[in-house]
Amino acid sequence: MLQTGLIPIYTTKGDAEAFLLNPYLFNRNGDWIGFITPQKEVYSVLGNYVGALTSEPRIVSKRTTSTLKPRLNPPPRPQKVYPPAIIPLPPMMAELSHSVIDVLQDAPERLHTTDTGEQRQDLD
Repeated sequence: MLQTGLIPIYTTKGDAEAFLLNPYLFNRNGDWIGFITPQKEVYSVLGNYVGALTSEPRIVSKRTTSTLKPRLNPPPRPQKVYPPAIIPLPPMMAELSHSVIDVLQDAPERLHTTDTGEQRQDLD
């Protein structure tokens, strides 16, 4: 079943590594990995700030920051989506400055599923 409104999110290399079904972000397997605010700020499933969504679309973040954004409460867990087998070619990507990274390409661990990641709860 193809989800209508599913928008591919590309890396700088042109690979579709995530999908947006507003406000939810999903990985290539259709698992929930984050969400986006109306201001186009990207947060992980745990509510930690990850970066920003550009118009290209890709997710970018500053390499270093002097201020941390507060943790947000994530929205309710969405149903799994089924990404399409055929994805449109990526648009031309602008070159990133040295102070910015492509999150899906350079730090994909920031967007993980609820059952993985460094900050998940132990099973004790």
